[in-house]
Amino acid sequence: MNVPGISPISALSREEAHTIRYVLMDIDDTLTTDGKLRSESYAALWKLHESGLVVVPITGRPAGWCDLIAREWPVEGVVGENGAFVFWEGDGHRLATLTHPNAIPNSDPRLVALRDRALAKVPAARLSRDQFSRLYDVAIDFAEEEPVLPLSIAQQIKAIFEGGGAHAKISSIHVNAWMGEYDKVSMAIHYLTKRFGYDDLHDADSVMFVGDSPNDEPMFAHFPMACGVANLLEYRELFAHLPHFVTSRESGAGFSEFAQVLLERRSS
Repeated sequence: MNVPGISPISALSREEAHTIRYVLMDIDDTLTTDGKLRSESYAALWKLHESGLVVVPITGRPAGWCDLIAREWPVEGVVGENGAFVFWEGDGHRLATLTHPNAIPNSDPRLVALRDRALAKVPAARLSRDQFSRLYDVAIDFAEEEPVLPLSIAQQIKAIFEGGGAHAKISSIHVNAWMGEYDKVSMAIHYLTKRFGYDDLHDADSVMFVGDSPNDEPMFAHFPMACGVANLLEYRELFAHLPHFVTSRESGAGFSEFAQVLLERRSS
């Protein structure tokens, strides 16, 4: 795929691949395809894990999902709700947790009022079906279930939350909004540093993040080796910072393509 300013993942060099220690990735429309975790992308997770890489999903999905992911997927942790917390499986299969110090529960009256305002002003919008298992953010569904709403509606919802002082990000399916100063990047760095001795001043090239949508932009902007799956280009006009690499295939197939290239280069 020839995209000005972005290199195809096939251009990843052996030297670059051998510097990678951490593989971080979004879930929806990066690992999944049409809402399903298909065998090729799940197998890619296992191959990355078994190669000795530290594998950590970084997602907007809720605490309830992250409990399962930390326990059942081949990962070394999962950052959830756009950076509010990390879950991982500790000794004795016990769920260990780390909550961002700036995380504010989604019962905060300011966020509740903004949620109600967004739902009232945009009648087609609806709370995501996974809202019941969220602790810190509000998720408004615009594209996970039918009817799928245009991106302009998602931008309108985002503006309502931001106008009221909340943080808001558009994913491929939801608008996520929260109070508190944190994001995917700050929590990912905090966790990798605390648990694995990561040094952000010297080790940024050791992180490969793979994502697909505007709420991944902080990760693309921070990590120089970031990669987008091809469907990222649907949102290109919303990005100030694009990733260094892009796959030729979309969604889970693109993630599988990325993993294959990375592991082949590392085996050379």
